[in-house]
Amino acid sequence: MMVKIVVDSGCDLTPEEARALDVLVLPVTVVFGDGEYQDGVSLTPREFYEKLIESDGLPHTSQISPYTYGECFKQYTQAGDTVVCMTLSSKLSGCCQSAGMAAAEYEGVYVVDTLNVCVGEQILVRLAVSLRDKGMDAPGIAAELERSRGRVRILGLLDTLEYLKRGGRISPAVAFAGEALEIKPVVSVVDGQVVMAGRARGSKNGNNLLRRLISETGGINFDLPCALGYTGLNDGLLRKYMADNADLYAGHGDIPVCAIGATIGSHVGPNCICVAFFN
Repeated sequence: MMVKIVVDSGCDLTPEEARALDVLVLPVTVVFGDGEYQDGVSLTPREFYEKLIESDGLPHTSQISPYTYGECFKQYTQAGDTVVCMTLSSKLSGCCQSAGMAAAEYEGVYVVDTLNVCVGEQILVRLAVSLRDKGMDAPGIAAELERSRGRVRILGLLDTLEYLKRGGRISPAVAFAGEALEIKPVVSVVDGQVVMAGRARGSKNGNNLLRRLISETGGINFDLPCALGYTGLNDGLLRKYMADNADLYAGHGDIPVCAIGATIGSHVGPNCICVAFFN
C-alpha cells in the first residue's frame, strides 16, 4: 500500500517538479472568452500572461469536477493505495467541495483544505511529500497538514492596482489615485481569504515593506519548506528582490522558485513577487 498525493494546479508545480515529487496534479480549467484551457497543460504561465496583458477583460477559472476527482480516487484505491488530496482554499475555489463529494464514495481518501493559494499551497504540498517519504500514513499526513496550515504565511507585492480594480476588489477611483502615487500593495492570505496587508510608495519601499512584514509574522522557518513566486513574462523583479535581500536567504540552499499561473495571476496581474513560508 502506498500513499498517493493529489493536488490541483493552483499550487503552481511544474510538470517536472510534480514528477520528481511523485505528486499527481489535476488541472483547473481557465476560460478566456470562448476559449477553454487546462492550467499548466494547454496553457503555460507565460502564455497565460501574454493573453492577460492583451485582454481587456479577466479570465475565470472552473473548479475540478467531482467526476474527475472520483476517477482518480477510484484508480488509486482499487490498486490498494490511500490518498491525500490537497486543494486550494475552500473560500476561494470549489475544488475542496468537489474533492469531498468524490471522496465520500471511497475508503482511504483524505481531503485537506489548504486554506491557501499558489506558493502557499505549494509549500504544504512539499511538506506532505516530506512526511510521506518519512513513512507517515495518509491519515497522519492529513492531520499534520491541518495542524500546520495555520502557520503558513504568504505575502505578495503587487506592481499595479489595475487587476484588483478589474476584479472588483477596489474602486476605479482608488485604483487611479494609487497608480498616480505609485502605490505598491502587499496582499496576504488570512484564514483562506486574500486580504490587504499593507501599502508602500514605489518599488524600493515595497521591498522594504515585504521584509518588515516577514519579520512581523515571526520570520521564516527554514527547517520547513518555503518558496518564492513571480507573475508575468519574466522573473526580473524577483531576482532583484533576492539580490536586495541576499542576507535573509543566504546559507539556506536552493529555495524553489515558480511562475505563478492563472489561478491567482488573473487577480494580481503581472510583475508580482510572492514569498511563502512557515513562521
